[in-house]
Amino acid sequence: MPANMLNISVVDHNNHYQGMVSVAAILTSEPETLIAKLMKPIEAIPLNMPVSEVATIFEHKDILSAAVVDEQNEVVGRITLEEVLDVIREEADHAILSSAGLDEEHDLFAPVMVSARRRAVWLGVNLFTAFLASWVIGLFEATIDQIVALAVLMPVVASMGGIAGSQTLTLVIRGLALHQISASNAMSFLFKELAVGAVNGVVWSVVVAGVAAAWFDNVPLGMMLGGAMIINLSCAALAGVLIPLFLQKRGIDPALAGGVLLTTVTDVIGFMSFLGLATIFLLA
Repeated sequence: MPANMLNISVVDHNNHYQGMVSVAAILTSEPETLIAKLMKPIEAIPLNMPVSEVATIFEHKDILSAAVVDEQNEVVGRITLEEVLDVIREEADHAILSSAGLDEEHDLFAPVMVSARRRAVWLGVNLFTAFLASWVIGLFEATIDQIVALAVLMPVVASMGGIAGSQTLTLVIRGLALHQISASNAMSFLFKELAVGAVNGVVWSVVVAGVAAAWFDNVPLGMMLGGAMIINLSCAALAGVLIPLFLQKRGIDPALAGGVLLTTVTDVIGFMSFLGLATIFLLA
């Protein structure tokens, strides 16, 4: 008997799958007990089912193994929880490496120039987005010249937005991989994340506004920082949901490109909201 064989597939005379029966039930039942009375209607796994859907079934049904059937419902094998976990781990490794623009097969032991060339692409994309954020800052050069404290506080808004957006982005990518997010519930998830972003924005805006006002002895400056925080955290939540959904619809791996696009959004909106509010209300 194979290792970890806790359940046995039950088939009819034509090898069509009927259900599963545990080895323990067979060993502890009376010899005359029919298999049909011991059998459990555990769902079989279609041979061509995507691995992510298989993992979802194992998670929701809380099973340790399942039969694998072909299009004729004939048993062709079995899959265990250990095998599903191996696949989940491989997908998690892929997501982690993809988020940095890397590939395990090509980057781990690839020649120096090959790895450098692959990584240079994403470094170039990131450089472009950095120049875009710098261009936004340059639009408010006159404001920064008059209120130097703005330059000190700008990274606070961008950093908080980036972290908040990354949290949402990670949840969405995981939800898409496990088929927990679909067209039917995407909007409700979006509104929920917007609410979370707004709540966190209000809470942390009070904190940073108080710190900034005390640090620079400038209450209006603290208020502008707090307002920008609310705007950026709300937009970060919105981008964290919409970016991976858009990328997946276009056939692009969200784990590969989502982080770069999200950073661009949070940096640009963070700088523009903070410096824009300061220009309107502090220099008016």
